[in-house]
Amino acid sequence: MGQNPAQKAAQAAGGQQPKKRPGKAQREASLRAQAARKKAAGGKPAVKKAVAKKTVPLPRGSLRAAYGGTCQACFKDYAKGEVITKATEGWAHPGCAPRRLSAAEREFARNKARIESGETFRGQKPSDWRRGASPSSTRPAR
Repeated sequence: MGQNPAQKAAQAAGGQQPKKRPGKAQREASLRAQAARKKAAGGKPAVKKAVAKKTVPLPRGSLRAAYGGTCQACFKDYAKGEVITKATEGWAHPGCAPRRLSAAEREFARNKARIESGETFRGQKPSDWRRGASPSSTRPAR
């Protein structure tokens, strides 16, 4: 009585109850006991230390050279593992390579040049809209 279906099935199969997972406090106590036993035996405690290399994040679009080569901008050599970036004619030091503009920066520069040259507002055709009228009541196109 008071058994769930899994316990009933386990009892019918072999007369054994399913094992319960120990609680957090029990797990921590068993780990402490294991560490104390190892320490008493003269070994080091069972604590793993993750040794991670401190890596400096690379600039966007850069990577470390797989092998040595020559910078295509300044023609000086770079060693294996040195930070390089893609240039128009191969690979170069990040300081030597011309900076690539993002799509938004290119669009901004293009629009600025058009405005400064007077191309934008001068080159547009006059509006078909009449003052106080809706777009549907515009005069016919010429």
